[in-house]
Amino acid sequence: MVDHEVDTAARTAVVDAEAFDRRLAAGLSPSDSVLVRVRARLPEFTGALQRVAEQVLADPEAAARATIVELAERSGTSPATVTRFCRAMGFEGYADLRLGIAAETGRARSAGWTVDIGREIQPGDPLERVLGQIMAADTQAMHDTATLLDLREVERAAEAIAAATRVNIFGASGSALVGAEMQFSLHRIGVPAWSWHDVHEGLASAALLRDGDVALGISHTGETRETIEMLAEAGSHGATTVALTSFPRSPLAELADIVLLTASQATTFRPDALSARHPQLVVLDLLYIAVAQRTHDRAHSAFQRTARAVGGHKAAKEVRG
Repeated sequence: MVDHEVDTAARTAVVDAEAFDRRLAAGLSPSDSVLVRVRARLPEFTGALQRVAEQVLADPEAAARATIVELAERSGTSPATVTRFCRAMGFEGYADLRLGIAAETGRARSAGWTVDIGREIQPGDPLERVLGQIMAADTQAMHDTATLLDLREVERAAEAIAAATRVNIFGASGSALVGAEMQFSLHRIGVPAWSWHDVHEGLASAALLRDGDVALGISHTGETRETIEMLAEAGSHGATTVALTSFPRSPLAELADIVLLTASQATTFRPDALSARHPQLVVLDLLYIAVAQRTHDRAHSAFQRTARAVGGHKAAKEVRG
């Protein structure tokens, strides 16, 4: 009986190790959010695999309860396709995928993150309900981002920026607004940073970068052509390139030396690109603090000087008020 138990445990350990290896090969770690990874890899899937992924994301709780045949029927695929999807995500089989989703949705439900998420905001909804849905979506996106983000990559980026003679930040549309926030923060602590959203000006500035400089490209999808071009130009001249994106296998991420990942949770009137803005700001705020820590004396002195420079205007405003 003891020998049988030992043999069973050994076989289980081998299976677990093989599953662990597959998860690593798929870009997963044991603590990663299943749904976040499915969402991040969605653009890679096509055809039947994409339909399975979309069905899982559309109703995770139903997927956690469904049999493999039921999920196949709901996604218009076959059990064999669902099995291929599981293996593509690094799982031993469908049972492991269901357990992962069930555990995740259970944690989210107990934390109150899933309240109203996925429900369309109606024209007649009271603002209290709308606020609750936005808060729930943003809270989940923040937690998902914390799961995705590799702090070692943040440290690498912070070290590069702290030592840089020049930092260029590239982004278009909403990403340009996020980049401008980061430029302002770095500028206040004495880091020579510029943000660019015009591709001609950005390319010209990127061409002047060299070894020891840093270029940060921001794009939720990682597919914005202008941002990719500007980051590529910077990298070709020796600058350390950093990508802030939600998709680890996107063209922007593949191009960059360092990748910082974010997650998003879309709601009505706020598609993924817009809902990604708050997680992007959080990651950049973390990066900014990490840079300030590594340049403490210089950053503290610069921040005091810049605060004094605008202090008079603040005081004048208070007097007039």
